[in-house]
Amino acid sequence: MQESTIVREPTVVREQASVPVPGRERDGQGGSAAPACSPFVTVRGLTKRYGEVLAVDNLDFEVREGEIFGFLGPNGAGKSTTLNIICSLLSYDRGEVTVAGCDLVRQSCEIRAIIGLVPQEIALFENLTARENVAFFAGLYGMKGRERKEAVAEALAFVGLAEHARKRVGRMSGGMKRRLNIACGIVHHPRLVILDEPTVGVDAQGREHIMNSIRTLRDRGATIIYTSHYLPEVQEICDRIAIIDHGRLIAQGTEIELLEVVTDVKSIVVRTEGMDDAARELLVGRLGVLPDVRRAAFDEGGSVLGIDVALGLSDLTPLLNVLVEQGIRTEAVNSEAPNLEATFLALTGRELR
Repeated sequence: MQESTIVREPTVVREQASVPVPGRERDGQGGSAAPACSPFVTVRGLTKRYGEVLAVDNLDFEVREGEIFGFLGPNGAGKSTTLNIICSLLSYDRGEVTVAGCDLVRQSCEIRAIIGLVPQEIALFENLTARENVAFFAGLYGMKGRERKEAVAEALAFVGLAEHARKRVGRMSGGMKRRLNIACGIVHHPRLVILDEPTVGVDAQGREHIMNSIRTLRDRGATIIYTSHYLPEVQEICDRIAIIDHGRLIAQGTEIELLEVVTDVKSIVVRTEGMDDAARELLVGRLGVLPDVRRAAFDEGGSVLGIDVALGLSDLTPLLNVLVEQGIRTEAVNSEAPNLEATFLALTGRELR
């Protein structure tokens, strides 16, 4: 059975305690802030069946408050079903889900009030203007009068569409529609923002604007769940990542922690010239005593030096200092690190598609 699609379906809310996402800095400074350690979303033993098909199978994971959490899996892995359940748009058979301390079964309205959902499918009215679309969704969350007017203007400015507030959606480019889709999902200042493939069909400039907007949401207090089929994008923006397949969690952690599931080293390749056997042996010996070097060896031709170092090593200064002190003449130095795509393929046995 095909997995369900995430749709935006806000609940009318009379009152809500909101975090003003587009207006409050977490640390009084720009840039990324370190995520808090307390869980904001907790999923325990979540199980969902569609008839005989087990879409989500005893799934466990946590999303920490203030982080960008990548949620990955092949098509049919259970991602959309899980996110629809978290948004209280779909019932489930067994398990426990809490958001901001609220139980999904007993407090679903409270949970909907603090979630902003940005679906992959554009959820906009083509015949309405940008301002009218955002105002509509703000109204569904109980905002009205001056509060709604200011929130709409703020959301449009946040996604860079203030100058296009009167433009009808039907006349917008795909990238503008994507940004407007985000504005509709955050106008009510949600504490949890769920972004499902937010950069699909967007050009490089639009993608960069969206990525920067997502970082700003995080830095100003929102917790974000992010799904994408473009893995370099996930590596770039996510603090932690979960990979699910067949409805079960198969790996979770930071980018480095996930890469270490497959390998704990990355390779530095140095192309040298004019070295004799004695010089090569001395160099390999000196490199071998460095704390983060796992292996150093020349190829059969004696001109290419391969150095395996700890995967998390970012400062190559000690290694390069040895090359300089030995007077090594190099043609090129390249780093060959594993990537998230290779890790995903190793864990799931198939490409993300």
